[in-house]
Amino acid sequence: MDSMIRFDEYLAHLAAGLGHADREAGLRGYCSGLMLPLARKSVEPMAAHLDPLHASARHQALHHFVAKADWSDTELLRRVARWVLPTMDLSAGGYWLVDDTGFPKKGRHSVGVARQYCGVLGKQDNCQVAVSISLACEQASLPVAWRLYLPRDWAEDAGRRRKAGVPEDVRFATKPQIALSQLQALLEAGESRHCVVADAGYGVDSAFRQGLTAMGLSYVVGITSAVRVWPPGQQPLPPKPWTGKGRPPVATRRSPEHRPLSVKKLALALPPEVFTELTWRQGTNEPLSGRFAAVRVRTGRQRFGKTAAAPAAVATDRMALRAGRADPLLAVHARGGHAAAGTGTHRPSALAYRARLPGSQAGLGAGALRGAWLAGVPPPCQPEHRRLWFSARAAPAP
Repeated sequence: MDSMIRFDEYLAHLAAGLGHADREAGLRGYCSGLMLPLARKSVEPMAAHLDPLHASARHQALHHFVAKADWSDTELLRRVARWVLPTMDLSAGGYWLVDDTGFPKKGRHSVGVARQYCGVLGKQDNCQVAVSISLACEQASLPVAWRLYLPRDWAEDAGRRRKAGVPEDVRFATKPQIALSQLQALLEAGESRHCVVADAGYGVDSAFRQGLTAMGLSYVVGITSAVRVWPPGQQPLPPKPWTGKGRPPVATRRSPEHRPLSVKKLALALPPEVFTELTWRQGTNEPLSGRFAAVRVRTGRQRFGKTAAAPAAVATDRMALRAGRADPLLAVHARGGHAAAGTGTHRPSALAYRARLPGSQAGLGAGALRGAWLAGVPPPCQPEHRRLWFSARAAPAP
């Protein structure tokens, strides 16, 4: 009985954000249907179970509420957050998890459906994809932003848009662009700032990382082993000397002998003694552990002006930001022995891991990570990654 009372109170809280009292019945019917033990949670089987004698009329009412009624999904997500956040312990810090979730579909008429990667299936298939931001702590995660991804083929097909009822103001945007707009909206709404966590589908996009930096957000994002960095102590060559004609050169340079390396090549070049065994959480059968090392590096993709420095960042494999240093840091993970580091098949792992590193490593050379501990954070879906790229924070004033 207590659970039913709490459920009614929760629905009354949500209904206050629908904008019209007539929509409350649709909300109650739909949410009640979601709680039923049904194989398919679509409106037709929901209607048949909620009101068997008037299934057709209930189906029409539920469909109208979901597809036609003019209520704001953003407002409902905000109300869900107001209800849940007081029960989440964010005293140790929270995280904004950026992820996309696939919904397998048949046919081609559902909005945004296309042949694309579907995380639920682990392969490319016909599906819809939604980009989400979830606020997570060690005990729970909560979606705070959600938007359907509209592939370019859909966005540029006026006939399909019109038939499916896609609003005129919805234009094509990449998934990282959608995530940045969602984060910006959260900040403008006055939400507390949190470290952003995302997989390599977002982390390899330099514009995404730069957008996070522009917002003043620290981040932990996935990268691939092909990402290029400058090894310790190296940086781009200075601009060419000015000849006195035209504008003075400002672009930094590279040469065949002086170029950034891939993360994989740099990892394989590290000596065995710089690696340290770390265990970060209990797995299904045994504790999850690995051998890690840290190296300070510079990002190697962008070209910076004469006086500009590469933005501080951290490239890593399942590791996290070291507090108190502004220099970039590369942390590498060797599976099953140093000789195997970066070779063979790299098994994907859960995205949302965080670490607290005490900043014991000074200097620019390779060094073992000391005193680190890692804890699992529940992901909102099934995100996976191979390597991580971290923003760096400025060192505190002495």
